[in-house]
Amino acid sequence: MELVKQKQNTKILKTILIVFFGTILLTLSAKIKIPFYPVPMTMQTFVVLFLGLSFGYKIGLATVGLYILEGIIGIPVFSNSPEKGIGWIYFTGPTMGYLIGFLFATFLAGYLNFKTNIIFIFFKLIVSVSIIYILGVLWLGNLIGWDKPLLQLGVTPFLLAELFKISLLTILAKKLIKFSPSHDVHSGISEAMPWYIKHSSFFSK
Repeated sequence: MELVKQKQNTKILKTILIVFFGTILLTLSAKIKIPFYPVPMTMQTFVVLFLGLSFGYKIGLATVGLYILEGIIGIPVFSNSPEKGIGWIYFTGPTMGYLIGFLFATFLAGYLNFKTNIIFIFFKLIVSVSIIYILGVLWLGNLIGWDKPLLQLGVTPFLLAELFKISLLTILAKKLIKFSPSHDVHSGISEAMPWYIKHSSFFSK
């Protein structure tokens, strides 16, 4: 009984570490801008989808949720912070809808049944990332007014970058599923992840 409890505690600790380091990855991906057309891109939406797809929706939600909480309490984890503000003021700014959309996107990426068909994976990722932009535009319109060119401001400049990131993640997911002996249909590529995620009952689906 003691051994079982010790193993369970070890799994919980490792899961917590994964969530913590996941927030670091989200922060780095928000801060590093990569030259692209028509505007520079970050890899943050890639990381959001990757977390859900790789570790499942529960760990994905925990990681993105902690990341958002860190930003709300004043830690400069968001893109363009602290230059354009920190904490609650930044969170309730123009990007709030996108940040909330991260939660829905990582949930869908982790929960939806990702099969090995590359077209199926691609369209599932499109659905997941689309939620980010739908919520982003809805909040942006509420904030700055519906008479503004919302799509030109909050969507179209990023479409090529999102297509690139989704394509990259689709290829990555396909490879990871292909080389794993078996995979959980809910968590997609979970079998390619560390053993303590695959076999942990904590945060398991």
